[in-house]
Amino acid sequence: MLLHLDASWLLMTVATVAVFGFFFGTALDAIMKDDGFGSTGNTLLFTLGFFVAVMVANEHGISLRDLKLAIAWGLGGAFTFISAMALIKAGLARW
Repeated sequence: MLLHLDASWLLMTVATVAVFGFFFGTALDAIMKDDGFGSTGNTLLFTLGFFVAVMVANEHGISLRDLKLAIAWGLGGAFTFISAMALIKAGLARW
């Protein structure tokens, strides 16, 4: 799905996800404080997790033609990725 987009649509998609990622990243930074990755770090993790989840869904043959399903996969992947990274960071801090 993402690999078949024009450059302009792909840039618009990345920009939109990054803007929403910054919103969620700032909120997570306020909640997690020192346990988080900062606003920019959370934004980068959110954006990376979103697109990796969409690519994984496409690789497994899940059709994401419905925008609601694509957003659900992306958000699920983004929050799963941020949660996993926070667990890894917490584990390394206690080790």
